[in-house]
Amino acid sequence: MALPSFLRPILRDPMLMLSGALLILFGAHAATLAPYASALAVTVFGLSDGAYSALLVVASVLSVSASVGFGILADQRANRRVIALASGGFLLAGTGLMTFGPAVTSFVLAHALILPLSGSLFGQFFALARLAATLHPERDRPGIQATLRAAFALPWVCVLPIWSVVFGAGVPLITVYPVSLVVAGVLLALVWRFWPRDGATRWPDPKSGLSFAQSLREMAEARVLIRVLALGTIHGAVTLYLVVVGLVFAGIAHRGAGDTALYAGILAGLEVPFMLALPMVLGRTSQTALIWWGMALYGVHLAGLPLLAETPYVWLLTIPGAAGGAIVLTQPMAYLQELLAARPGAGASLMALQKLAGDAICAGVFALGTALGGYGLAAILGAGLGLAGAGALWALDRRRD
Repeated sequence: MALPSFLRPILRDPMLMLSGALLILFGAHAATLAPYASALAVTVFGLSDGAYSALLVVASVLSVSASVGFGILADQRANRRVIALASGGFLLAGTGLMTFGPAVTSFVLAHALILPLSGSLFGQFFALARLAATLHPERDRPGIQATLRAAFALPWVCVLPIWSVVFGAGVPLITVYPVSLVVAGVLLALVWRFWPRDGATRWPDPKSGLSFAQSLREMAEARVLIRVLALGTIHGAVTLYLVVVGLVFAGIAHRGAGDTALYAGILAGLEVPFMLALPMVLGRTSQTALIWWGMALYGVHLAGLPLLAETPYVWLLTIPGAAGGAIVLTQPMAYLQELLAARPGAGASLMALQKLAGDAICAGVFALGTALGGYGLAAILGAGLGLAGAGALWALDRRRD
């Protein structure tokens, strides 16, 4: 039986298969822990809303700092295996601390300090995939990246419904920690066993030759930062959807948490096949034009959500939302890596900067929109800003070309 064209390069390359397996495990860990962290903080460990907000700020800053720092070190020393093992160790240590010593102090240490240090794994796995993909024809590389991003999304579709059933049966919420510990242990074991030895890879991976300060200056160049900010508006739109979807449905008499879960589940489920289908259209248009069209589709879903939430037509929005989401969740990552093509680690760490910019933009748009007109205005402003950012990115690259 012939392999699908989008899977063929990955299933025939052990390093790309490793990247895919690690992204699936990292996605399963995130899908198991991230959705329930706030409920654990407040209802199980008794943190106040203000204390948890402060914890999130500390965790966000540390996660971005770790992603940038580890990315630069990996380029400087070409020791990607060592850094992947250290990051995987933090993932294991954080979940292990909460498994064997669950307490409010442990929660703060794990979620504010230890687990954020493992946040660079996402970028490291994509850096490995990007280096391994250099051994494949250039026309196949964008499809490889899109397919691997779908591998990270796949556990969210499968894991969340399982936890919904498990918690519905009365299992304590804190059970997420031992399960996450097992996933982290398998992930670290795969890195230890199969990640190529530093200096013994099949592809060239020279040291960058840049000091830490020089690497930071390279990342802070205007041509880089303005594009990270433009892509941050798109990430901000995606984050804003996650903020408003539950609030919009909760404010309608015949809607509620079940509708929120169903809408999010349908959207996430449809994103995966759209991501897998992306290789069929990649290369037929410029990457920045594709990002703009993806944001346009995603904007229809985001802006339309509060307008159609009371009607049966709201479910139709999951189609443009998933089609646009498949693009805006994959192509900005590939674009950012190409901005610093000679520095795979630093290029991957730009994803963390994009996320930081997106989170700040989301917070500002949500505050402004809700102050002036409610959740609907916030969603429309977020969609419009994301479309403007995508348009600016397209214009910048057309001018450069």
